[in-house]
Amino acid sequence: MTMATYLVTIGLILILMLAWVVVQQFYKLFARRHPELGPFRSDNGGCGCCGGGDSCDSGSCHSH
Repeated sequence: MTMATYLVTIGLILILMLAWVVVQQFYKLFARRHPELGPFRSDNGGCGCCGGGDSCDSGSCHSH
């Protein structure tokens, strides 16, 4: 493999990672503009209503 192949591969990985960050930012913006669709779901796997990052099974989200 040549050096160009390595550079292209590193560039593609960087572009994919940056694209994922952009998608997450657009998702947060969309969720903020449309609160009627429910809370923002974060990457930690929670339902979005748990401010402390607790699991929704712990009962902390059932305050509604």
